[in-house]
Amino acid sequence: MLKTVVWRIVQFPLILAIIYLLTFALAWMAPGSPFEAGDRKIDPMAEKTLREQFHADKWYKFLGYYPYRILRYGDLGRSMRYQGFTVNEIIGQSLPVSVALGIFALSVATLAGIGVGTLAAVRRGGLFDWLSLSLAMVGISLPSFVAASLLLTLFSVHWPVFPIGRFESLADLVLPGIALSLIPMAYIARLTRVSMIDVLSNDYVRTARAKGLARWAVIWKHCLRNAFLPVLSYLGPAAAATFTGSFVVEKVFDIPGLGQHFVNGVRNRDQTLILGAVMVYSLFLMSFNLLVDIGYTVVDPRIELSKDEG
Repeated sequence: MLKTVVWRIVQFPLILAIIYLLTFALAWMAPGSPFEAGDRKIDPMAEKTLREQFHADKWYKFLGYYPYRILRYGDLGRSMRYQGFTVNEIIGQSLPVSVALGIFALSVATLAGIGVGTLAAVRRGGLFDWLSLSLAMVGISLPSFVAASLLLTLFSVHWPVFPIGRFESLADLVLPGIALSLIPMAYIARLTRVSMIDVLSNDYVRTARAKGLARWAVIWKHCLRNAFLPVLSYLGPAAAATFTGSFVVEKVFDIPGLGQHFVNGVRNRDQTLILGAVMVYSLFLMSFNLLVDIGYTVVDPRIELSKDEG
């Protein structure tokens, strides 16, 4: 497994290079200038000077200079729009907020989804099973920004239970975390239900019950471990969906995370901020997917990673 992990890590630079090229092409071709604010037009000579300072007067100069700074100095450059701030400073201040929000949302989705899916499988065909399937369908169909708007309207406007626009305590994560967790929670609940139904029909479950093991011990200790593998495989894409969804949710709740800066960077055509945010998120998500693959061997030692599978 160690060789496979090393091989996956060696592939990271190539994947990041492809992501960089694609992001650069989209950011460069987008209309507008990062040095203009609204309808205010900047003097052409002043804009030319600013572009030369950022090595962005020619696309090939920026394409080569920016990764050179990253590789040699770890410098993501200065923000084109937030004058006086570097992209490293912006990411350093906002990334912990986004990570905390993502971990909170994914934890809620995993715990609630597994619990609901397991109970639905045990009570298959009952009222709880029907309600869980209905709620899962709603959760899958409802976009995160719609859920965020509804939660914001209900619990911060009509009934101001939770604060918005700050990041000081766990209470500040509740509404945006729930909005982000609904879609992955619905998928995890359905995956757990289907997998648990299949596991409950195995012979070893009946044998364990015949030997006198308590029902809760058989379900939660033995069956759930085998039924968890499909959920584990989904956690990688779920993490990607959760952190990507945080871009819009952070904007809706006015949370000072990296997602909000990314949205502002796209609106302002801030190419250095866009590239820096995408590269950091990409590295973070690739690392998480690798950890999920390693987790397979922890949950089920019979599974072995190979270079071909990686």
